Amino acid sequence: MTIATLSRTVLERFPAGGPRSSWPAEEYAAAQRAQGTDAQVVMDLSTDQFLVITDAATQ
Repeated sequence: MTIATLSRTVLERFPAGGPRSSWPAEEYAAAQRAQGTDAQVVMDLSTDQFLVITDAATQ
């Protein structure tokens, strides 16, 4: 029996205090999705950054 686990990979980090807020992160994630990578933006409160992440199944 094989059990798959879900891991997340951080593709890029963007400071939350920037003048454009999450826009650069959202634009980067959209570009990654256009290239076939399932990217999403999440907020890392401990570092005050927007992270562009992707989920990857590992075994």
